[in-house]
Amino acid sequence: MIEGRVNARLEATVAFDVKGPGGRSGLIEAVIDTGYSEFLTLPPAQVSELGLPHKTRSKVVLANGTEEFFDFYDAELVWDGQLIAVAAGAAEVAPLVGMSLLEGHELRIEARNGGRVLIETLPA
Repeated sequence: MIEGRVNARLEATVAFDVKGPGGRSGLIEAVIDTGYSEFLTLPPAQVSELGLPHKTRSKVVLANGTEEFFDFYDAELVWDGQLIAVAAGAAEVAPLVGMSLLEGHELRIEARNGGRVLIETLPA
């Protein structure tokens, strides 16, 4: 189970460790974005700090319908007690958790400032 909190802007957030090569790691607090279909976004400065290796450049469709190219990087993170490999998109936004990372999980949010955010693995 992963537990987080709703912040003052009523955003559901969770914190987890992101790892790069050579043992570099950083604790990330990310906003859950159910409209984002990928795994994770990180600001370019954090991608650089972690030394994440470049994977690909892909076109993405933003919430407003516009298309942009994003660079994606290989990252590992501790998610629900497991070290997993994901593609992290670099974007000038706060870190975001997308639906690919939530796949196979149940998300519960107490939608109020300070409310609990719970993410639990669904039974197989």
